[in-house]
Amino acid sequence: MEIDFTPFFKKYEAIRDLADDAFSRVQNEFPDRVKCQIKCADCCHALFDLTLIEAIYINHRFKQGFQGEERVVLLERSNRADRKIHMIKKKAYNDKKSGKNDVEILMNLASERARCALLNDGDLCDLYEYRPITCRLYGIPTSVEGISHTCGLSDFAAGQKYPTVNLDIIQNKLYEISAEFVDQIKTRYIKMAEMLIPVSMAILTDYDEDYLGIKNPDEAEEKQG
Repeated sequence: MEIDFTPFFKKYEAIRDLADDAFSRVQNEFPDRVKCQIKCADCCHALFDLTLIEAIYINHRFKQGFQGEERVVLLERSNRADRKIHMIKKKAYNDKKSGKNDVEILMNLASERARCALLNDGDLCDLYEYRPITCRLYGIPTSVEGISHTCGLSDFAAGQKYPTVNLDIIQNKLYEISAEFVDQIKTRYIKMAEMLIPVSMAILTDYDEDYLGIKNPDEAEEKQG
């Protein structure tokens, strides 16, 4: 079975474009407060995960854009980043087991730093044109579960009201696309749409039929028989 990602990628790109528009509007309205500039890599050390559809999209663009030695270098960076992220998440898991509350754990995770696998030695993103939505909105006010966030290098003043992007809405839309994709491919892994994946693992993973758990026609017939 050949997987056609195109319709799902188009839906993802539509949300990505809306995120770009939102960033541009806030930047144009508050040019002195948005401090994003070339080689400012603060956002490239933030800890966050991707939904399934975004992870597959990033993986697809990586494979399109990198071959030979360049691909090997990026895969090596991804392995290093993934090990660091694993240690951070293991600590969060142990904190949960020890009784720490969820808010404290989330705040600790938000303060953690892990260099993105896509950040090269020149402090530039190797996949900038196709970078994740979270990266595109970093630098302007956002909110998650009602809690506001903004880049620590920006000049947005605490206590004042600014246009704020609700990341929960974006995340839910990405979950919806992921769920549509999972339903379309008839995977045996029915919970796959709920996955959250670090950028490093998105690069390292082969999203082939085996990984996605796609049922072939013969298998389906055997189960019906």
